[in-house]
Amino acid sequence: MSGVGAQIPVVSCQNLSHRYGPVEVLSDISLDFYQGQIHAIIGENGAGKSTLMKILAGHLRPTSGILTFDGQQVTFSSPYQAEERGIVLVHQEILLAPHLTVAQNIFLGREIRRFLAVNDAEMNAKTVRVLKDLEADIAPDDLVENLSIAQRQLVQIARALLLPQRLVIFDEPTASLTPMETDALLKLIVKIKASGVAILYISHRLPEVKLVADRVSVLRDGKLVESRSAAGLEPVDMARMMVGRDMAQLYPEKILPLLRKMAMDVDGFTVPGFVDAASFRVGFGEIVGFAGLIGAGRTELFEGLARLRPSRGNASLKGIAFQSSPKAVMESGFVYLSEDRKGKGLLLSQPLGTNLTLAALEKFQVWRVIDRPKEAAALSQAFDDFDIRAKSSDMVAGQLSGGNQQKLFLAKMMLMTPDVIVIDEPTRGVDIGAKQQIYRFIAKLAEGGKAVVVISSEMPEIIGLCHRVYVMRSGRIVAEINQDSMDEESIVVHATGAVKAVFSAVCV
Repeated sequence: MSGVGAQIPVVSCQNLSHRYGPVEVLSDISLDFYQGQIHAIIGENGAGKSTLMKILAGHLRPTSGILTFDGQQVTFSSPYQAEERGIVLVHQEILLAPHLTVAQNIFLGREIRRFLAVNDAEMNAKTVRVLKDLEADIAPDDLVENLSIAQRQLVQIARALLLPQRLVIFDEPTASLTPMETDALLKLIVKIKASGVAILYISHRLPEVKLVADRVSVLRDGKLVESRSAAGLEPVDMARMMVGRDMAQLYPEKILPLLRKMAMDVDGFTVPGFVDAASFRVGFGEIVGFAGLIGAGRTELFEGLARLRPSRGNASLKGIAFQSSPKAVMESGFVYLSEDRKGKGLLLSQPLGTNLTLAALEKFQVWRVIDRPKEAAALSQAFDDFDIRAKSSDMVAGQLSGGNQQKLFLAKMMLMTPDVIVIDEPTRGVDIGAKQQIYRFIAKLAEGGKAVVVISSEMPEIIGLCHRVYVMRSGRIVAEINQDSMDEESIVVHATGAVKAVFSAVCV
């Protein structure tokens, strides 16, 4: 255990359990969190990570067990009490006010005042300093509603890090970040650790855990199954510990179509302000990747093709020019699964069946009056086809884990009977087991003759899944890489514009 010696843990859990009614979601957890140590908690969605995190941060009280702070038993009745002791939670979910500025969000509820007035100048200055530590290209007076998802996540991290800290809990902090933003954040986390703060790090990105963690604890089905030093642990070992099985075959076998008949042909396509003269082709039976840094224009390109943004240029689907409205584009056989499944993909407050019903209504209004038996049959089919795991079919979509939400989103869009499926960040915030399933669903779509486009910021995902990859940089497609020359170095070199020799030197 890194540097903990015989010291008293900052926070200690002793036999913590938690129940939601008759269901026990956390069972007899005992863990210690020490100053100057990064302690990673890993596990599949539903393993109990979020429940443990909420108990530590004062959002939930344990059903049984003891929580101690500096050796003294404590009970937190609210997150504010936990924050007063220096327990800071960096949420995965974006919890910002979009109509306010960055600085106003960072200091919301704890504004700096000079006499009776809010001291905007001092708040802006402190905002600049904390954003500089994160290497974030964001101004304090930027409106949050104009920021990308990645930039909003950085603002949320900055807000948390302005609080006094004894234990900082990072919940999937890099899920929306570029590789460079991730690198800056990980360096900052190591710096915080060096100042004597305890870190609890939750992530599905196991290579990151390998990079920064001193200790790794694994939860499975609400139980602690292993806790050990991170030294000598490789990501594949962590994955095996999480799921209790060998994850060597994470990606399915790539099967290329014998004849590559074109499904979509795009030539000189422009999305003003985001994409300039993009040209590419996607064939039936192919999985084509789009790689690049966040802000490169990948999402905006396909939002333009889906007619969700103003655009111009030549684009055809099965030899016919793209339609002019989002509804007509979907009806012609093109669907786009947004990277923001919570905000743009699903109705989180509505039942699972309702989400599917609305998809059917969009497709030629085939269920003009909601047919409950038909809705139940569609939901049952979705459960079978996509292995959606829910305690009840009456649950609302927001109660599903991230992986099951993504599967529901896939099931919903497949009701549109598309020919071309574009999936933006298919496994963001999804655990390793659900990732493996989603990869197989995608491969099955291609094997069934569908044309599939995958937009992803995860290099292993692009390389492991796709037959070809287009790389974008600054709104342009700068490279097409085929299977035989597809590797992380080639993709990153094109995405960043770096010289290959420089890239190699940096990686040594």
